[in-house]
Amino acid sequence: MEGQLAPVLDQVLRRNPGETEFHQAVREVFESLAPVLRKNPQYVDAAVLERICEPERQIIFRVPWVDDSGRVQINRGFRVEFNSALGPFKGGLRFHPSVYLGIVKFLGFEQVFKNSLTGMPIGGGKGGSDFDPRGKSTGEVMRFCQSFMTELYRHIGEYTDVPAGDIGVGGREIGYLFGQYKRITNRYESGVLTGKGISWGGSLVRTEATGYGTVLFTQEMLRTRGLELEGQRVVVSGSGNVAIYAIQKAQELGAHVVAFSDSSGYVVDEAGVDLDVLREIKEVERGRVDDYAARRDSATLVQGGSIWDVPATVALPCATQNELDVDAARTLLGNGLLAVAEGANMPTTPDAVALLQEAGTLFAPGKAANAGGVATSALEMQQNASRDAWTFEHTADRLAQIMTGIHDRCAATADEYDQPGNYVAGANIAGFTKVADAMLALGVV
Repeated sequence: MEGQLAPVLDQVLRRNPGETEFHQAVREVFESLAPVLRKNPQYVDAAVLERICEPERQIIFRVPWVDDSGRVQINRGFRVEFNSALGPFKGGLRFHPSVYLGIVKFLGFEQVFKNSLTGMPIGGGKGGSDFDPRGKSTGEVMRFCQSFMTELYRHIGEYTDVPAGDIGVGGREIGYLFGQYKRITNRYESGVLTGKGISWGGSLVRTEATGYGTVLFTQEMLRTRGLELEGQRVVVSGSGNVAIYAIQKAQELGAHVVAFSDSSGYVVDEAGVDLDVLREIKEVERGRVDDYAARRDSATLVQGGSIWDVPATVALPCATQNELDVDAARTLLGNGLLAVAEGANMPTTPDAVALLQEAGTLFAPGKAANAGGVATSALEMQQNASRDAWTFEHTADRLAQIMTGIHDRCAATADEYDQPGNYVAGANIAGFTKVADAMLALGVV
């Protein structure tokens, strides 16, 4: 890493010890920026790199709540408001035992550039807690959410910071969070949270948007090589919201989706994934993938190993960070892989990304490929601000336009910097320059 980049990275590592995911995210962006700094020395002069790596605000707080047995439980809550140069902070809340400050900062840093790529007027932030909603009763989830919002409410607002959902935070949790916000503030401020229920200010397509957008981006990538998604053999990791709707959109576009997973293993269904069965198990029953295998004669449950052992021409990692490593990438390439699009945030390890790019595989980083979710959240904010509601078709058309625009922006930027077809460089540079220019315009703040 050359010139002015190495000292700034060293400073990030020194000032944020132990936050390995955050370090990885910063390094991945910095590896694309050397030609940008040579072309734009004003970014160095104004210390944009140093400022863009330091969150504007980091909030850590205690979340006490009472379980069904009457015992007091304590969790830790986080909100990292990373950069508001383009608009109010925007990014999800994650409830999962793995959440700590480094995870939240990595997600917030990625969110800054992802939101920039959408072209929407939103900054980047992220939050969450080490609370695990899995195995908790509805009452316990409600009491936790109410306690969490009792602290968070003072830091957010439709013109300040607009959280949404992420892993462990779906429509149920957003409802409890918004109810407590309304109760405390005595304001029906719809735009303070996105991912709301359709009947009380939510946006159609928001549930589907991240998965849909990932597949739409994949389709655009394939078309640059004269290919279509129709007829491709697709493997999707995960079986949550992003994975389910990636499967749905891929099937609508004619792909043959044969595998999905959760933390207990993965399922291969050579007849093609039955989306109705999967949705019933995951969205209604809150079950596991072995329930799907038990109901489908064509399905096989595999416990142990890797879902990336399943041959595919298109791989969509939609579960969690660093799930697709270099060994998995090597296996996929040996089985005829054409394209990878990240539905999750940073699910591919750096050495796996390098191997895939060296092999000429189409590779879409998460900050570009999975930006459909936050883009549709911004559309939800527009509807809330105007007290309006749009049809599914109108919102889906807007999402498709945004995803095509992100793809074209990344491709054009990669071409501009003499790296044709490199979507990682294109996304990093296009996302960074828009934020950096705004930071210059706003002065040293």
